[in-house]
Amino acid sequence: MIYVYLANGFEETEAIAPIDLLRRSGKKVVTVGIGDNVVTSSHGVTVVTDTIDKEAVLSDELEMIVLPGGMPGTLNLEKSEIVQSAIDYCVENNKFIGAICAAPSILGHKNLLQGKKAVCYEGFEEQLLGAEVLKTPVAVDGNIVTARGAGVAVQFGLKLVEVLISKQESERQFGAIMCER
Repeated sequence: MIYVYLANGFEETEAIAPIDLLRRSGKKVVTVGIGDNVVTSSHGVTVVTDTIDKEAVLSDELEMIVLPGGMPGTLNLEKSEIVQSAIDYCVENNKFIGAICAAPSILGHKNLLQGKKAVCYEGFEEQLLGAEVLKTPVAVDGNIVTARGAGVAVQFGLKLVEVLISKQESERQFGAIMCER
């Protein structure tokens, strides 16, 4: 199971593209609203989530969490004690964490990027404390997958699929339009 956390002010493309690709790959994706199951994006798109943060149980079934960027969505995710606990759970239990755009800054502020390769939205590089900041669209280092922003949301989603099910299966399902291009 994969939790995609959505807070008011999230970036639509950075959430919906990965959700779509992960679901197409056969993964169970649960959208989690922060504070409510009706969440409004940074561009005024209202989304009804599958559940709310207080009901999203962290268990062995969890394979990954995904943190879309956007403003003030990233700040709202970072303020959430439940999101912070989910990140901690993933680190402690060797689960994947995907973060795109400004959201990798949340991981940087928690000192989770020390010595790791990572990317983010231009201008947030200094928030990736201790990371080796790359210029690639997407970066994978251990169980952390980061991406630059909305323009690479599909590549980010494909990379999330790849780390969960294998590059070969991902290419079989989606063709050879992988992140390396």
